[in-house]
Amino acid sequence: MKKALLAAALMSAGVIAHAQSSVTLYGRLDGGIEYMTGIPNATGGGSSSRFRAEGGDWGTSLWGMKGVEDIGGGNQVVFKLENGFGLMNGAAQGNLFNRWATVGLSNANYGTFTMGRMLFISNGVWDFDPFGQSSWSSASLVRGRNWPQSSNNFAYQSPKWGGFDFYGQYSLSNTTNWNGNNPSGQGREAGLQLTYTNSLFQVRGIYDEIRNPTNGTLNGTALNPNNTTPSGAFNYSREYTAAANVFLGQFKLSGAYQAIRTSGNVTVLGVPSTLDHEWGGVTWQATPAAAAIAAVYHVNGNNGAGNATMYTIGGTYNLSKRTLLDIQIATVRNSKNANFSLEANGIGNADNPLAGHSQSGVYAGIQHSF
Repeated sequence: MKKALLAAALMSAGVIAHAQSSVTLYGRLDGGIEYMTGIPNATGGGSSSRFRAEGGDWGTSLWGMKGVEDIGGGNQVVFKLENGFGLMNGAAQGNLFNRWATVGLSNANYGTFTMGRMLFISNGVWDFDPFGQSSWSSASLVRGRNWPQSSNNFAYQSPKWGGFDFYGQYSLSNTTNWNGNNPSGQGREAGLQLTYTNSLFQVRGIYDEIRNPTNGTLNGTALNPNNTTPSGAFNYSREYTAAANVFLGQFKLSGAYQAIRTSGNVTVLGVPSTLDHEWGGVTWQATPAAAAIAAVYHVNGNNGAGNATMYTIGGTYNLSKRTLLDIQIATVRNSKNANFSLEANGIGNADNPLAGHSQSGVYAGIQHSF
């Protein structure tokens, strides 16, 4: 009888332990067709247009796993693994878990501490961007400065206290120089984010810095991916962000200002050492299924980099809780010396329009989440 009771107790303990732990597989699939004008032709003397099948314009296609284990006393062990990929060819983006690879501890009263690879804190603008950091939105005119990933990271997310919450990240360079001296690695990165939310509005302030892995500085002198021209403030710099959402029934008004600064002079004409970036827009939730969006983005760079303004409209229609149709129409207007694209391209990218020229496009697709 005692053996039977002991076996029953052990089985019950196993069921309880299982019930206190969970692993979730999740993902997002985004694909569609894109038409774009203002792309330089093969000779470089004029512009062309193209149609192409494109994935990830409305949001990165991704898959991942996340898990929670209750270890008692209100404490949990948490983990997250996530990879982005190209829907149209199935190709992975970089390493197996290039977006998230984290493990940590969480407590409802004290917050969550995680470490590993994660989206950098500058991505915190996404929920103040009317287009939610689609391919043609808040990352475009700063050439991707506000949506990178970050390795060697330690992060803390606080609970909410009276509407306020705090988030911070600190990423080590993992080299003999604290700030970084490894051209093939990552310089030190860090950031702080403070948010206040109530039923009428939400405001957020972010400070972040990304250091040059070659010498650990914020001077913006590292070369762009084509290895021909310094990248200036677009890569290694400090960024100060102030953003707000206002909730007015079916309407949400969104706006932000970003000051991006280096710690030294960039001597190559046309490569900025400072950038001022701002945007504003509105989302109209016309019905529970249909939303219309309009936004304007603007950037101004010093040192002859010029300025650009992007105008865009679009919207979504939810076929179900997990599937939506999306469309976006946009145009970017460049000043005489500027060559900003609709996309978050580096300075020397072949898809950038000719200096002083505009670029326009339309994208329509479908997105499914699971």
